[in-house]
Amino acid sequence: METELSARLGIEHAIFGFTPFPAVAAAITRAGGLGVLGAVRYRAPEDLARDLDWMQAHTDDKPYGLDVVMPAKIADGVTEADVEAMIPQRHRRFVRDTLARHGVPELAPDDPSGWRVTGWLEQVARAQLDVAFDYPLTLLANALGSPPPDVVRRAREHGVQVAALAGSARHARRHRDAGIDIVVAQGYEAGGHTGEIATMVLTPEVVRAVDPLPVLAAGGIGSGAQIAAGLALGAQGVWLGSLWLTTEEAELRSPALTRKLLAAGSGDTVRSRALTGKPARQLRTAWTDAWETADGPDPLPMPLQGLLVAEALSRIQRYEVEPLLGTPVGQIVGQMTERRSVRAVFDELTRGFAHAIERLDRIAARGEGRS
Repeated sequence: METELSARLGIEHAIFGFTPFPAVAAAITRAGGLGVLGAVRYRAPEDLARDLDWMQAHTDDKPYGLDVVMPAKIADGVTEADVEAMIPQRHRRFVRDTLARHGVPELAPDDPSGWRVTGWLEQVARAQLDVAFDYPLTLLANALGSPPPDVVRRAREHGVQVAALAGSARHARRHRDAGIDIVVAQGYEAGGHTGEIATMVLTPEVVRAVDPLPVLAAGGIGSGAQIAAGLALGAQGVWLGSLWLTTEEAELRSPALTRKLLAAGSGDTVRSRALTGKPARQLRTAWTDAWETADGPDPLPMPLQGLLVAEALSRIQRYEVEPLLGTPVGQIVGQMTERRSVRAVFDELTRGFAHAIERLDRIAARGEGRS
């Protein structure tokens, strides 16, 4: 499954695996892909440094990357507390009432909120990069828009390729003009923040828009045949995220959430602003439904919504309140029906890709025989 891009980056297979879990990212890299560690959950630079140290020791000197989020800039001197003060009381009451209806306990005083979104702020991401560039990264990805020009320059100085996700050809052209090296065409089916265009339509549009830049197909891809389809559409690789959530190496820390993912069908997700303030595909739950009611408030813009719901989501996860329990995940969740190792998933992807190519070769051979 080698392409010009995978050869350039020194990976065996053109599979780029995004994950918030270091053990998953390292396993993807060891399997021959490129594991990309999501940095948004790290509350302090030293926490990221700890996990990058671990990855450096567990990737067999093979390439890996980091994904940061830099969507919002706050003026110098403005703290997270200042931002939280902008949250309306009506929204705070709505969150309290929703939790109360479902009997969600408070966190213990010594049980700090484990899910924060300070990583959505530009200054936090910059502090993460101060740490990250001390490591031999192969790829730096930005999930929302192009990184600032000085970050792109800094990556170049360190020999790091820069990728950015796009939900439309217009976004992709902006990335090209900003000097991005790789564009990830993320379709509507994907987990997390997505646009309105499906992968089958989006990928060739982005390929045409940014040619000759390499494009990765993302969204609704969870089999070797779907990888082959992405390459047939002009992509030079695929970007997979949701598929790794139910692997044995994933650290969800919630058996109930894992059970919900394994039981979910492809129609059990919803694009909602309830998590971060921007449309993000996730499991449909009583939590996402609550934000769609006529008497509920509209979600706040990023990063206010994420700060508003951070402690609430920590409580839901801590006590595994199943009706409210969810996570970002794409429509491919319907194919995630059992827990397996990253290696087993990877082997199935590569075998499925080979079978798909063989099937296409047979079809082409039959066509040539009739001509």
